[in-house]
Amino acid sequence: MRRGASGVDRPIPLIVKYGVATRIDDLFDRKAHTGKIRNVRGFVRYTRLGPSGPVISGVGLGSLALTGAYGAVGDTDADRLIRSALDAGVTFLDTAGFYAAGHVESLIGRAVARRGEGVVVATRGGVRRHGPRGTVESDGRPGSLERDCDASLRRLRTGRIGLFYLDCQDERVPVESSVERLSELVAAGKIGHLGLTGGTSQQVRRAHAVHPITAIAVEFSLWGRRPSAVLLDTVRELGIAVVAARPLGRGFLTGRVGPRPAFGPGDWRLADPRFDPERHEACAPQLKTLEAMAARLDVGAGRLALSWLLAQGEHVVPVPSTRDPVHLEMNLAASSVELPADTRDALSGLFPACPPGQSSPPLL
Repeated sequence: MRRGASGVDRPIPLIVKYGVATRIDDLFDRKAHTGKIRNVRGFVRYTRLGPSGPVISGVGLGSLALTGAYGAVGDTDADRLIRSALDAGVTFLDTAGFYAAGHVESLIGRAVARRGEGVVVATRGGVRRHGPRGTVESDGRPGSLERDCDASLRRLRTGRIGLFYLDCQDERVPVESSVERLSELVAAGKIGHLGLTGGTSQQVRRAHAVHPITAIAVEFSLWGRRPSAVLLDTVRELGIAVVAARPLGRGFLTGRVGPRPAFGPGDWRLADPRFDPERHEACAPQLKTLEAMAARLDVGAGRLALSWLLAQGEHVVPVPSTRDPVHLEMNLAASSVELPADTRDALSGLFPACPPGQSSPPLL
């Protein structure tokens, strides 16, 4: 038993075991945004997705790794990984309809179906990609977005998608038109909350004026592409959460991933210029510094990189992707790290910005 913010004792292991955010929400005052709940493996941090959104685990689970993008993974192992995350208290799963042609959504749908309400699944519409080096198609047309939504609903085996992201890359369609149709899907009960990916500060403001935007998904890590200060200031002003994708630099920040020649055929990092041997080697000294800083805190480099993101504000939610249950536990353990302010500041300037043309591919 543990006393929550409401002063009511509640059986926390039951909440963590089933990952039911509606019960976790009972522990929060409506004006509060965050809290920590102990489970058998340590602390699970929970935060509110935006000022009026659902309470979710402060570290979510990305799902690109479950497509085989970073190495082969079978359905049985992928299913086990998702269920392990839910058992550990993760209540926020991030995916996309085009991941493995919708198969990852189907895996998530099966795993979540037995959990009841409380697990928030975020997925994307308005974008398609055909493999790691394939063409990217942006389609923000209202009719296409509705078809994307309906297809995701079927695969996820649900009547409502918790968070539906609009990809903002389609220059043919004003963001207002896309968001207006999505707002109709919210009113129809098909979508709980709206998010954006690939949006500029101005697009965020324009979209938010049509319908409240709950979160934006951006690449955000110590290494490589970071969201602009203008964008971060805008979302903070508007009370929008930041879902930090690629928070471990596609594995680089763990210290366990080598340069491009080490990847197998079909690995999505083959298309990422940061993994060129020369570029990779140029960042090796900074990686060693990161590892030394982590060792002083008795944590791993990846765990320290995630704790740096968590220290950016309660509105920042990293969604590391993995296919390894051990790595999953290591990622979730970042919630228990209390990062000293001087360490946070030192980490912020550790890795130089990527030169033009050498940053990672756009987030999809």
